[in-house]
Amino acid sequence: MEIKRDGFQLKTLIVVAFLSIVIGVVLTARFDLAPESAAQSFWKDSTNGTVMATVPDQNNFVSLARELSPMVVNISTTQTVSDRQTMPFPEFKSPFFDDFFGDEFKKFFDNGPERELKRQSLGSGFIINTEGYIITNYHVVENASEIIVTLSESKKEYVAEVIGKDQKLDIALVKIETKEKLPVAVLGDSEALEVGEWVVAIGNPFGLGGTVTAGIVSQKGRVIGAGPYDNFIQTDASINPGNSGGPLFNMKGQVVGINTAIIAGGQGIGFTIPVNTVKDVLVQLKERGHVTRGWIGVSIQSLTPELAKSFGLKEPSGALISSVNIGDPADKAGIKAGDIITSFNGKKIDELNDLPRVVASTIPGKKVSVKIIRDGSAKNLFVTIGTKKDGEESEVSGKQTGDKSGDKLGMTVQPLTSEMARRLGVRDATGVFISYIKPDSIASKAGLKRGDVIKEINRKSISDIESYNNAIKKAKKEILFLIKRGRSTVYVVLNLNGR
Repeated sequence: MEIKRDGFQLKTLIVVAFLSIVIGVVLTARFDLAPESAAQSFWKDSTNGTVMATVPDQNNFVSLARELSPMVVNISTTQTVSDRQTMPFPEFKSPFFDDFFGDEFKKFFDNGPERELKRQSLGSGFIINTEGYIITNYHVVENASEIIVTLSESKKEYVAEVIGKDQKLDIALVKIETKEKLPVAVLGDSEALEVGEWVVAIGNPFGLGGTVTAGIVSQKGRVIGAGPYDNFIQTDASINPGNSGGPLFNMKGQVVGINTAIIAGGQGIGFTIPVNTVKDVLVQLKERGHVTRGWIGVSIQSLTPELAKSFGLKEPSGALISSVNIGDPADKAGIKAGDIITSFNGKKIDELNDLPRVVASTIPGKKVSVKIIRDGSAKNLFVTIGTKKDGEESEVSGKQTGDKSGDKLGMTVQPLTSEMARRLGVRDATGVFISYIKPDSIASKAGLKRGDVIKEINRKSISDIESYNNAIKKAKKEILFLIKRGRSTVYVVLNLNGR
């Protein structure tokens, strides 16, 4: 009997174990949890700080240079371009070029017939996989008819193939075919970087391969106007033309960024794409060749101290929703204009630029939690991430009545007809529009402009002149306007005391 009982227990354990595995797989699929990170077989990822055990202290750059330089490659390309596309240091595009040199400089090159030219350019990259996968900048390989990768140690040259690229992040993944044993860079955690921390840049500035420079993290989260997902690390480690696509290492020997941009004429100011941002898209680049980004269909604006006060918040933290596209994921999830998103998919949203980056990096089709503040109360909603549609919103028309109306705010409003809405570039002809703003008036100081369409006052809809006048009469110290300005929607706070 004892033996039978043991046998029964053994069978039971086997069945339970089997069911546990099945249930685990089902739950993994249900909650979008990968049983093993796809990154583990594609690139090395480390946040434990044990990579460079050979570095005795943070002031020893010798070990870093010796160990890390072989992971960095030189990239040379041949590109077919128009002679009007050429510029000083063509291998390194800076978003500040036009601002620095001005229109007169560009006119000098725009005269005469357009011609096609073969252009040689230089850049950098670094190896992330023993099979020959290399990260670099999009602009390094853009329109390249030939890409040559030169390894640092052997000096051997290989023809590279573009596997995937993403212009918005300025990232490209290329691959070489070689039987050499390749040294692989380890990707670190750019979020853990602190301002003042030592970093090392290695690259190919001006064709000088294997150049090592050092500096500190000058600042994080820089928005420089390079694209919709700006979130650069600023460093004073020397970055020059040819460094594009090269790695920025921390003192543990981990890649924390991809060197990308400089300010024309500036010294000690370079910009690096955080490696965490790149991790979010690497698998897509490898498997699809492009990046599909998440989309929820909202317009957002910065939450100023004045707006925060109007919404009953103690501090201006979060992203303010100014409009929601009908039928898009946010609308289906119950998100409304005036909601303030404070967390998205478990990631804190402190300011305006945080939300687009987090949403874009979320896989379409995934259901995520969104924490909002609505009318002073915290709520938790769930939104299923979509992808941006090519179509446009349906036009909604409204019936308007009333005459010109002047008021104490120093502005004049008129009914919004369908024709006027069309001229102002507004699809929904509901509300009133500002036809005149008195200089130095309360309305002018608040930032209201001629042509603005007033959709709401103090969170109440405005349909015509009568509802506008009633709302203004009820207002006491402050007025919160929801304004439609062309295709943008913004909130504006007006202080009746003129402050």
